[in-house]
Amino acid sequence: MNDLIRALPGILRAAGDVHEVAEAAAAVAWRRVSGEGLRGKAVPFRLYRKTLIVAVPDATWQKQLELESSQLLFRLNSMLGQAVVTFIEFRVDPQTVRAERARMIVPEVKSEEREARALRCADALDKAAAEIKDEHLRHSFLLAAGSCIAAREGK
Repeated sequence: MNDLIRALPGILRAAGDVHEVAEAAAAVAWRRVSGEGLRGKAVPFRLYRKTLIVAVPDATWQKQLELESSQLLFRLNSMLGQAVVTFIEFRVDPQTVRAERARMIVPEVKSEEREARALRCADALDKAAAEIKDEHLRHSFLLAAGSCIAAREGK
């Protein structure tokens, strides 16, 4: 996972203006930046015009995270190597947060099976990934994007 995080700036540069790549990279970076403590409380679910929309369980979490948003935004873009996100919107959406929590308690799947599932989910991004010349970087991107898609679709 650390290799993937370090590869994010290169993946974004290689992909150019492909929105799906930016969205997947922002979601991966958010999960790392927000840390274990927020993982089940603040769930990224969309990147819209450089605004990362993050679901939170209630208004209390929304207000608290809004106070920390500038620091989170700085850390997020630092990890991505460019200003992929210019604003973070914390939206009260307890249903999305509950779905993420449920996904987090799914029994551990073998890494080979998880990797195969991620690559199947990333099939739609093969064309965009073809622009990434570095084979290792392309594979890392497809794994990250596929994992995000699989998580979002509950697979």
